[in-house]
Amino acid sequence: MFKHLHMTLAVISIALFSLRFVWTLVNSPSLQKKWVKVTPHIIDTFLLGIGVYMAFLYHMNPVVHLWLGEKLLAVVAYIFTGYYTLKLARNRTMQIIGYLGAMGWVMLIVRLAMTREPMIF
Repeated sequence: MFKHLHMTLAVISIALFSLRFVWTLVNSPSLQKKWVKVTPHIIDTFLLGIGVYMAFLYHMNPVVHLWLGEKLLAVVAYIFTGYYTLKLARNRTMQIIGYLGAMGWVMLIVRLAMTREPMIF
């Protein structure tokens, strides 16, 4: 049950990030709506919380299970590139590069979740 909830929240989180990215590109006033500013933080908090809960539930230590440690580092990189894309990038080109980078981290996260084989460590 928790695994499916975790995956569903991940899809919603990525979809909301993509929507906010498109709205950023077109300079949409929708970005100023309260739900747009609050909802992603709520979803991401539940997503992370459920992930941590599952790691404890199944006795997975990121130091022992290197794929999990790598996944956590990739999540941090995804958060940073997402923040850069939506808040710090100064022009459209850099926003697009940031978005593509964030999606690259997402692909690594999905690969690690599916194969449980670390790439870097």
